Amino acid sequence: MNQTGFIFKVLLLSAVISVLIKYGGSYVLIVPTTINALIVVLLPSIVMAIALFQRFQQQSSKS
Repeated sequence: MNQTGFIFKVLLLSAVISVLIKYGGSYVLIVPTTINALIVVLLPSIVMAIALFQRFQQQSSKS
């Protein structure tokens, strides 16, 4: 994959998500509780850990 194309896609996706949050965020009714804050803070790390673990397993099975 072309490195420049990948970076452009990531930047474009980030811009789209940013616009959605800025203009569409007020329409989403999320109650500001401790549990919701923990979910928002911890979910990206958990998803990344799962993705990296799966990649590690795939690499281990190829060896």
